[in-house]
Amino acid sequence: MINPSASLPGRVLVTGGASGLGAAVVEGLRTAGGTPIILDRNIDNVRQGVAAVEVDVADTGAVADAVDRVAQDLGGLDAVVTAAGIDRCGNLDEVAAQEWEFVIAVNLIGTAAVIRAALPYLKESRGRAITVASSLGLRALPAATAYCASKFGVVGFSRALAAETRGQIGVTTLIPSGMRTRFFDDRDEQFKPGDDSKLNDPGNVADAVLFALAQPKFCEVRELVICHEEEDSWP
Repeated sequence: MINPSASLPGRVLVTGGASGLGAAVVEGLRTAGGTPIILDRNIDNVRQGVAAVEVDVADTGAVADAVDRVAQDLGGLDAVVTAAGIDRCGNLDEVAAQEWEFVIAVNLIGTAAVIRAALPYLKESRGRAITVASSLGLRALPAATAYCASKFGVVGFSRALAAETRGQIGVTTLIPSGMRTRFFDDRDEQFKPGDDSKLNDPGNVADAVLFALAQPKFCEVRELVICHEEEDSWP
């Protein structure tokens, strides 16, 4: 857990905050006294009392409108966590082009769209952006061209963003390995983890997000790799 005396940002936009890692981040922020706001394409199961906007991050125009509306309602933003993500497993010639491109649209273009829309508010508050990549943004596997391309892209995008906004906002790239969430539920059996005991608890990864968000002024965690000690997708 983070140091209880650390200062967390107040108004934090979390994409994909209705489930998985995003939901764990939202719960951690809420428990710590922050104000999480969720952007998700399905907000039916969002905890009562947590602000949420239903939007698909792949729809860049709708995302820009949603982020601006939220920021205006709150009087600004202090941080963004881009936890929305999807996957379509299979060899390149086995995954329909539309599905392959949708992975890029959500994981990479959606990440950039949210941060682009939030950037004026983050610059005003000297806030932070936490982008969520993956261990498969560092290491390639077969039957994962869409996911690897998108997450390698998130790593490159985040490094470039950190370089161009140095001294204006904080940028951290979170690089988690597999987590015990419903992310794997709709996969064919051959693409599911063989032993989910080696998957990390999303609450542990959310703690790492809060740690990065709570860094003092002028101190940045630029990249943060977190995984179960026995999980083998990294390095």
